[in-house]
Amino acid sequence: MTSQLFRFGLVGLAAMATHFLIVRALVPTGFTPLVANVLGFIGAFQISYWGHSLFTFRGHGNSRTDSMARFLFLATLSFLLNESLYACFLRYTNIPYDQALLIVLLAVSALTFILSRTWAFRAPPEPS
Repeated sequence: MTSQLFRFGLVGLAAMATHFLIVRALVPTGFTPLVANVLGFIGAFQISYWGHSLFTFRGHGNSRTDSMARFLFLATLSFLLNESLYACFLRYTNIPYDQALLIVLLAVSALTFILSRTWAFRAPPEPS
């Protein structure tokens, strides 16, 4: 599990960096942080799914279609939590939008790992 957690962290950092950089690129061009966050999520989802599917949780036995559907559902729930927390930070604190986004991305990633491992890319049951 330690190496899997490390691989999850690498893929997660790549996806998080993509998400963050998209938001940082779009906000100065006139996008609101929350709209840019949606676009950042869409970009990061591709890196996250393929990275976890091919690197972090490879060989766990689910069909690619089944894993993609589960991961998309999980990512959507995680994103809804992300967007809600981000909106609260933006509305109720004076933390700059990019720092608030980093806090939210880090907080939501732990939940995503647990649910990815136990549900989206779950290992097949042991033979009896």
